[in-house]
Amino acid sequence: MRIVFMGTPNFAVPSLEAVATAHEVALVVTRPDAIRKRGKKLEPSAVKTRAYELDLPVLETARMTPEALAAIQQVRPDIIVVAAYGCILPDELLAIPAIDCINVHASSLPRWRGAAPIQRAILAGDRRAGVSIMRVVHELDAGAYCAQADLEIGTSNTTELTERLAVLGAQTLIHALDAIADGNAVWQDQDEDQVTYASKVSKTEMLLSPKLSAVQNALLVQASSDTAPARVVIAQKGVRVLEAFVVDADNTATMVAGEVIVKHGHVYLTCTDALLELVVVRPDGKRDMPAQAWSAGLRGEGLTWEKL
Repeated sequence: MRIVFMGTPNFAVPSLEAVATAHEVALVVTRPDAIRKRGKKLEPSAVKTRAYELDLPVLETARMTPEALAAIQQVRPDIIVVAAYGCILPDELLAIPAIDCINVHASSLPRWRGAAPIQRAILAGDRRAGVSIMRVVHELDAGAYCAQADLEIGTSNTTELTERLAVLGAQTLIHALDAIADGNAVWQDQDEDQVTYASKVSKTEMLLSPKLSAVQNALLVQASSDTAPARVVIAQKGVRVLEAFVVDADNTATMVAGEVIVKHGHVYLTCTDALLELVVVRPDGKRDMPAQAWSAGLRGEGLTWEKL
């Protein structure tokens, strides 16, 4: 089939590679170069970089302008495949492909419609996360789906889970495209009673707090990202927590939430019910380091931690 592929971040790259192997990619649409890291330099999207490596034509646009719609119309796609493109798609685009416009969405719909399904699944303590191959419709992530697959989240953080779901999404997408091409795809409407929404995660809601349980704080660390990091103040200094896990306290009756315990090179934060052991941290203005190495700089009794 003749495909227009629309995507931007790393999550979309495995799907692009899979589609390019199995079908004709007539055009790749991605968002323009942007400042994506701390270097303050314009960088191409992951999809643009991979598309050029695959010698595929690329259209860069931040939104579906009349010119962009005309360029997509000109290549006469059978199907438009969308994977984390990053823009609301107008109804005019949905009318272009001869067969359909489908999306690789990183959740088991109808759970977690919206912008941050992977982080929301982690924050909610979901045991499993998934992907859905769904029709793009006017309403946000409300289209019927023809294929789904899922996996166990386990201890995967946001970056790791995104990578795992990206591969799973590519595999599921190819099976779905084969079924669509053969006319065997079975479309399932979403159960509106089961819908949950994955709004964008803000920086403020990712701040660790001694008023939360150890599990809640651990989930914040697991769901952390560069745009919304898990942060805390320890000994009056800001720290990003990159890896941590829950440890049961020996005596919760005498434990006071908000204390910092440094013992044999281990750093523990007391929470409302248990301890959170820090494994990897990034003190403000410094590099990532093991908490054990960082703990050498913590001095004195009565150390405390608090919300930033």
